[in-house]
Amino acid sequence: MASLKDLRNRIASVKATQKITKAMQMVAAAKLRRAQEAAEAARPYSERMAAVLANIANAMEGDAPTLMTGTGKEDTHLLVVFASDRGLAGGFNAQIVRLVRQHVRELDAQGKTVKIIAVGKKGYDAMRRDLGNRIVDRIELRDVKQLGFSNAETIGEKVLDRFEAGEFDVCTIFFSEFQNVITQIPTARRVIPAAVETDGAQLTANGGVYEYEPDPADILADLIPRNIKVQIFRALLENAASEQGARMTAMDNATRNAGDMIKKLTLVYNRQRQAKITTELIEIIAGAEAL
Repeated sequence: MASLKDLRNRIASVKATQKITKAMQMVAAAKLRRAQEAAEAARPYSERMAAVLANIANAMEGDAPTLMTGTGKEDTHLLVVFASDRGLAGGFNAQIVRLVRQHVRELDAQGKTVKIIAVGKKGYDAMRRDLGNRIVDRIELRDVKQLGFSNAETIGEKVLDRFEAGEFDVCTIFFSEFQNVITQIPTARRVIPAAVETDGAQLTANGGVYEYEPDPADILADLIPRNIKVQIFRALLENAASEQGARMTAMDNATRNAGDMIKKLTLVYNRQRQAKITTELIEIIAGAEAL
């Protein structure tokens, strides 16, 4: 049984931990609002970009760019996995990596080759044990104070360079889509070939017909790489908001658990202290009676 001094030290230690988790919860809550606003602001632009691609693809008559149509095969898949560079975010990183592992198992069953680009230190650490031989590149954003489109451009250029070099046929990005503080949904989205819906119908709007200048193929050649970077930027923003939401929830739970532990330890301490006082009183009374 722990002594009174050990119990006091343990209570003091848990209280210190509680202060840290409470502070981290408040910091995450402060960062969450800004990250959530950025993620929600990026969604309409990303969705509209996909709609524009679909509209232009409908109007095409000739051959579309390879980034839209693909290489004609699906033998090699590149998975770009977005995770966090910092821990203490509950199951945030584990959920994304779990989805990646499931996708890799499905591709392995089909006899496909899988390559991975890990964005975020924690994602790389979680995958390197069983998927380390598939990781071809890793990117850390630990020193980035505020995410910008330049970060997405850097990642997008790496992906496009590998595609032009013929290193893969299909590219899918994995990230956590922010819903609310409690819910973050692990999401997989294909970006190469561009996932656009085409039905071959003539494009109209309010009774008018769009005419493109320059040619739709030339527009797509410039627009599709831009769309890839936009989708990557959205993934970064969604991940940033999801990370802060998960961290806020995790630190709130940790603070509550620390409070419960303090109550239990305090109860044990008081009982043991009372038992010690009672024992000393009995010894004093017994000694007095013996005299």
